[in-house]
Amino acid sequence: MSTVRVLDLGDNIVDRFVDRGVEYPGGSAVNVAVFARQLGAEAAYLEVFGDDEQGRFVRGAIEDCGVDTSRSSVRPGPSRVTEIETVDGERRFLGWNQGGVTLSDPVRLSEEDVRYASGFSIIHSSAYSGIIPELPKLAATRTLRSYDFSSEPEYRTAEYLDAVGPWVDLALVSLGDLSRTDTWAELRRIASHGPSLVLGTLGEGGAVLFDGDAYYYSDAAPVPGPFVDTMGCGDAYVSAFVVELLRSGWRRNARAAGAALHRSMRRAAQFAARRCTVEGAFGHGRAVDGAVRVGSLPPVAAGDAG
Repeated sequence: MSTVRVLDLGDNIVDRFVDRGVEYPGGSAVNVAVFARQLGAEAAYLEVFGDDEQGRFVRGAIEDCGVDTSRSSVRPGPSRVTEIETVDGERRFLGWNQGGVTLSDPVRLSEEDVRYASGFSIIHSSAYSGIIPELPKLAATRTLRSYDFSSEPEYRTAEYLDAVGPWVDLALVSLGDLSRTDTWAELRRIASHGPSLVLGTLGEGGAVLFDGDAYYYSDAAPVPGPFVDTMGCGDAYVSAFVVELLRSGWRRNARAAGAALHRSMRRAAQFAARRCTVEGAFGHGRAVDGAVRVGSLPPVAAGDAG
């Protein structure tokens, strides 16, 4: 079996839990890279880090988890920081610092970067990454591409889907608040913009996948230990689903079999459930510096929270 190689392009962030006085490294793309590595895949992260202490903290944590960051760069400017509190295990976003350098000065792929990306099994990114202008460049590769549209409706408008959908093979979306009928319709609508697979996570309701012809369902798995919080659980699901499906032989222009889709969804649910027993997305927490004034960041607007 060939080695699964996952490349992540996108956001890195410091998640500061004000109720714990602890901050953790995170970001959708970072989490997927780390989780893929935990699942035995080779993983790399290509993006921009801020030149501040928080940027060094996040990069060090990623590398400590075995993720290659050698093609990433450091640029002048702050890292993204989000303040969060936990209420009954669920995250509540309080404020953030306008996105940091991953949004103000995001990665722009060179020809050499594209050649590098072509050596991976899949390239993953998200709506929080400022990566849309780079997606057409990756069409020159035969590498699969996945994209997390998150939960905010602003990332699922027809205009947004037209900009992203034609360039990705797997679309991921959080649809926890929709009815089953509305979920079917939304997955089908997203698929009409280009992705061959659309996977919707439904929180405690499990997940549903549409492959252009049929729908596949997976229940949520029980949490195998003391519940801590849901931070990173969606990213854990994505990582495990992708890694398992790639190991089953999923490739560009090779339709995944129903049995492989079912198996990948079950294993993804189990892996995501285990993440609910870990503080932060993947640990590596540290005490918040006493000089940082909690509550000093601007409030999170709809669509801003990662």
